Amino acid sequence: MSVDPPSSGRPTGPPSGPLSGPSEPPSGPPSQPPSGGGGGGGGGTPGGPGPQPWWRSVPRIAVITAVVVAAVVVAVVLSRGGGGSSDTAADGEVFLQAADKEGPDPFTESTAKDSTTERATPSAATESAPSNAVRGVDGGAAGLYGGTRDVASCDVEKQIRFFRDDPDKNKAFASVAHVEPSRVPDYLRSLTPVQLRLDTRVTNHGYKDGVATSYQAVLQAGTAVLVDDKGVPRARCACGNPLTPPVPQKGTVRHTGDSWPGFRSSEVVMVMPAKEPVDEFVIFDDEHDEWIARKPGDDVDKDKKTERPAKPSPSVSVSPPTSPGTETPTTPGTSTPGTSTPETETSEPTTTEPEPETSTSQPPPDGGTTTTGSASTGPETASSSL
Repeated sequence: MSVDPPSSGRPTGPPSGPLSGPSEPPSGPPSQPPSGGGGGGGGGTPGGPGPQPWWRSVPRIAVITAVVVAAVVVAVVLSRGGGGSSDTAADGEVFLQAADKEGPDPFTESTAKDSTTERATPSAATESAPSNAVRGVDGGAAGLYGGTRDVASCDVEKQIRFFRDDPDKNKAFASVAHVEPSRVPDYLRSLTPVQLRLDTRVTNHGYKDGVATSYQAVLQAGTAVLVDDKGVPRARCACGNPLTPPVPQKGTVRHTGDSWPGFRSSEVVMVMPAKEPVDEFVIFDDEHDEWIARKPGDDVDKDKKTERPAKPSPSVSVSPPTSPGTETPTTPGTSTPGTSTPETETSEPTTTEPEPETSTSQPPPDGGTTTTGSASTGPETASSSL
């Protein structure tokens, strides 16, 4: 019986014992099988096949191993697909969005009614800030938002009509907001229209190629937004984009896009959810130089004048980061036309909210860059650099 030579997947060296025999059976009685030979031994039936030699199992083992490795690779790729937080966190790019600009890949036309308000100055933290600290403000803090009495900063019903006319965008928006597509109108009406009074870090979501994409952004003070009942921005009115809290950044933060006069990365904040749902948002009406109380929801007809708060500037506090991957201060980079170089450089805040599984991460569009380092932190809970 002839034996085929081993394939390329088998050991290059032959095993002990002959691998081939004479083409004709020997005339005499069969001799004892050689030790380790291809005929097998150790309990086989005389004249019958013995146990299969070990080297003949090598190709099968190799195939099984390759299949397992391929399955693991596919699982890893699928597990990372859609969320986008890993890529976003790694590249360190943050897009600056001016209040009156639509921005990249908008969901809808603008529904903002006003994008001007008096910029607030956050109160200074009482404790010293470590170099990799980040800043945060409570979503229910008085003076965090602005607006005009009895005037909504965003036309919610117009926003709803835009989505009704485009079911695909409606579905993509719903996937980020974690609501059923049929519930988008109710969801939007439950949000409160206000204007930012601080440059605010968020995860913005554009609409491209039929899906929601995500990128890190800083929204300029004056931007009209819709906030939930804990004060967290959930939609940007100038483009209809859904918003979620920011995600951590690794490495040096690079600001791109359109800067604005007065931008300081050291004054950028993130909004932390209020501990309890807000009964009334105390906002500043700079048009009438008065403070007003606004009930949650889109019905601003219930606005009423209220007393000036004891602390009219939103409070920030500082705490060391609680996760690895911190920023270190760097020398400010040069700006290209359309951007400005901050005088004080910082990195931004962190959040534990995951990216929606239905969105894909994309870097912001090309623009001028400003290199930043570290920043100060979130309200009364520890947070890490973003």
